This record gives sequence, structure tokens and C-alpha cells, in this order.
Amino acid sequence: MICLRKINFIKRDVMSYLDELFGLQGKTAVVTGGAGAIGTVMSKALLDAGANVIIWSRTQASIDKVLEKMEASGSPGTQGMQVDAGDEEAVGAALKKVTTIFGSVDILVNGVGGNIGKAPLVEQDMEVFNKVLHMNLIAGLMLPTKLFGKYWIEKKIKGCIVNLTSMASYNPLSGVWAYDAAKSATLNLTMASANEFAKHGIRVNAIAPGFFIGKQNKALLIDQETGEYTARGKAVINHTPYGRFGDVMELAGATVFLASDKAAGFITGVSIPVDGGYLVHNI
Repeated sequence: MICLRKINFIKRDVMSYLDELFGLQGKTAVVTGGAGAIGTVMSKALLDAGANVIIWSRTQASIDKVLEKMEASGSPGTQGMQVDAGDEEAVGAALKKVTTIFGSVDILVNGVGGNIGKAPLVEQDMEVFNKVLHMNLIAGLMLPTKLFGKYWIEKKIKGCIVNLTSMASYNPLSGVWAYDAAKSATLNLTMASANEFAKHGIRVNAIAPGFFIGKQNKALLIDQETGEYTARGKAVINHTPYGRFGDVMELAGATVFLASDKAAGFITGVSIPVDGGYLVHNI
């Protein structure tokens, strides 16, 4: 005989639970490179989760454009600052300004990055190599992490950093030597800084986007005349089990998750691939 026992569950307010777990009310976040396609999505995700969000970008025009876009999408309230994340003095001054306005800052998203061109190693322009390395590793991680980490340690704030790693952090992509070097280093330094900052309660994690169409890689992946995938675009799709490129909105959930102390408070030093299975592809 099978006996069934009735269990009475206490019904909870679902939205209240989700707000408690993922809500970022009272938090302040700085998103460097926040005017780019990925940075805009991450900024909006943090804003919609309740955080104060300050977008840093090198040009005022890009800031104005993204703030206008935020307003039109029903997410007003974001602020912008013109900051070169590769300039230590500028980063320090901007951090001081943010803390003056909001009292403190709790979350740093290192979103600066990108690539310039593609070439065989023996034809690599070293000036371009150094520029891409500086953009992705110095501006894209080291300087903001150094200054925010120092600020948090001095103020005893349990901050949170979200870096942007890449598929190139795990496996090199052909012809993008500086980008490969910088992104493999970004993964390494995410783990190293997570280890060093752990005793201060500071979490450091990363998101590794798969292939998303953006203005910097569009010409590499899609033929601008025919609209068809290029040879490289086809290779990416064939290597991605989901069989498509990602939608940048699919990065929002991972952003909020890693930023939340309640949801990810015991998670540090990890890089979460959002890649449609690119890294698990096999034959």
C-alpha cells in the first residue's frame, strides 16, 4: 500500500523572493566601456535590478547616445562620465567623483575591450598589437581593478568585480594575437585577483561571451555586400552547438547573478561562458 501524505507549503510572494535574491537596491555600479553593445546590456541589467549605474566611456558622444537609448527603452536614471580607463589619473579622479555623488561604489564591471584587424603573426603591426593589449588588459582590467580594489580595502567595502573574458581566454582565435594574449591574461588575472582579494570579502568573477554580432566584428562574420556569413562566420556557427550567434540580451542574467551578493556571495574566481556551447563543441 502506498500512503500519500499531504504537505502544506507556505506560498511566498515570487517577486519578493526574486527581489531578495537578485535585487541590487542601494548598490552603486560603475560600468567601464558601458557605451558598447555588451556594456549597454550589462548597464541596463544592473539598473533594472535596482542599482545606481554610472557608465564610463572615452567619448561624450557615445555616452549621450547610450543614455538616450536607455531613456527610450524605459530605463532612465543612468548617469555617464567621460573617462579613459587606460589613464590611471583619470580613473582615480572619476572614482572619487562617483563616491562623492553616491557615497560609495559597490560593483565594477570591466567592460572596456575590442580588437583591431586580423593578420598572420609575421605580419603583425606591433603598434596595433600594443594598442589592443592596452585596451583589453590595462584599460579593460588592471587600472580599474587596482584603484577600485585599493578603495574597497581601505574603506572595508565588500565589493564585486565582473570582468569580460572571451572564447579566446580558453582557446586562441586565429590572427588576433594581441586579443588572444590579453583575453587569456584576463582569465588568469580574474583568478589571481579573486584569490588576493578574498580575505577582504571582495569577489572577482567574469563573463565569457561567445560570438555576438557587434560593430567591431560584424565585417569579419557577415559579408557586407551579400549579408551572408563569411567563411569565418560559417566556421563559428559550425563550432557552436546552438547553431546561431548570441543575442546580447542573453548576457543580462549572468551579469545580475554575479553582481548579487545574495545569489553569488560564495562565488569568486570563475568565468561563466555564455556561448551557446561553443566551448563544449566536439566531433
